[in-house]
Amino acid sequence: MKSISIDLETRSSVDLGKSGVYRYAEAEDFAILLFGYSVDGGAVEVIDLTCGAQIPQEILDALTDESVIKWAFNANFERVCLSRYLSDLGIDLDPFHANHPLSTECAHFLNPRSWRCTMVWSAYMGLPLSLAAVGRVLGLEEQKMTEGKALIRYFSASPFHEPTGEKWELFKSYNRRDVEVEMAIQQRLSKYPVPPSVWEEYVLDQEINDRGIRLDMPLVENAVQIDACTKERLTDRLKALTKLENPNSVAQMKAWLKERGVETESLDKKSVTALLANVPTPLKEVLELRQQLAKSSVKKYQAMQNTICSDGRARGMFQFYGANRTGRFSGRHIQLQNLPQNHLADLECARALVRQGNYDALEMLYESVPDVLSQLIRTAFIPKEGRKFIVADFSAIEARVLSWLAKGAMAHGHFCQERRHLLRHGKPDVSLQCGQARRERASETVREGSGVVEWLRRIRRCAESVRRIGIRDEGR
Repeated sequence: MKSISIDLETRSSVDLGKSGVYRYAEAEDFAILLFGYSVDGGAVEVIDLTCGAQIPQEILDALTDESVIKWAFNANFERVCLSRYLSDLGIDLDPFHANHPLSTECAHFLNPRSWRCTMVWSAYMGLPLSLAAVGRVLGLEEQKMTEGKALIRYFSASPFHEPTGEKWELFKSYNRRDVEVEMAIQQRLSKYPVPPSVWEEYVLDQEINDRGIRLDMPLVENAVQIDACTKERLTDRLKALTKLENPNSVAQMKAWLKERGVETESLDKKSVTALLANVPTPLKEVLELRQQLAKSSVKKYQAMQNTICSDGRARGMFQFYGANRTGRFSGRHIQLQNLPQNHLADLECARALVRQGNYDALEMLYESVPDVLSQLIRTAFIPKEGRKFIVADFSAIEARVLSWLAKGAMAHGHFCQERRHLLRHGKPDVSLQCGQARRERASETVREGSGVVEWLRRIRRCAESVRRIGIRDEGR
């Protein structure tokens, strides 16, 4: 056996879309219902695990054998779900044999090194990220069955239905078809393999997602509660001032302002900020309260609650090749690549008050409680004992690299001069600050150029895909 193509149908009371596969597979009622597979491109077999059937021992052995390549579309799902299944059977998943920090500090998952993902392969070729869409674009003879979504809702989401009858037989056919479509994609793209270096990056991505990041849940839980209390108090105050039934309604608030001689097309952050400079004090208080209410968002804290695993870590935060034109990673759930900055002088004090759930002290000490909660989001991520996180970022990285690639002497020379001074003196050169506007203009020029370059890359990749693969024209 050299390779095996796999597709699973599962069930869990945890919402897969909100919580991700790692939390999904931890649920007590998680189960694999159907195991569809094909060995070395042979006939597809479907094992119904709900009726007492067992996965053959040779297949179980292949799952932990790194010399056997496992294929799946969105292979992260199959790998994590099978990790739970094999762990329940008492099969050791530890690739390091308990001699590595990843073995002793993190949950165990099947080693990603022997897994390949046809979704990543499709993305590498500039194709969509869904199995059905890839099948349509490639014009495959066998297409993903359209009944799938309804069947998944019926058998895989709570409340679960008994796996019997015509629908269950159709679900088995759906599972079989998915394996066939995945293999057809492999065959169609076989002449255009993914470079080994990209698969190495994929393995790194999977290891990062498997490791996850530790969360301070007392802080998270109290932040959500404090936000709910803040919303209630702000809303009550706005109702008292405006007599509106729902002061958070844009239409009602715009009408209320119009009655008082203030007209605006929008109530977004920019528009409200402009209004605050000109309106009288009573209206100013209303707009300031509305600004606070609009900022009162704890979506990231709620995402932490949804994705937290039993060991206190959130996993599955990145999607490899999520941007299927450039190969960039994409954020998932908490969106770790997009966190608010914090500039509180007494950050530790604010954090301690939120962790204690001390709303009254926060309201007394800080002008805006929602702003405090926003600035504390980064502090919800905590390292293990004796370690610390360091926040770092590249300064104007796109402009610097692209100016070098484009041989832009002026911009590149300025960046080099700035770097030499910083390395020598440990601080920016004040004399260079007068060139700030010039540097920004140079950066903007490079950024505009980068858009053209990216657009040309997309056109070229699409043209190559049409010529080499024979993409079906769907009129789009």
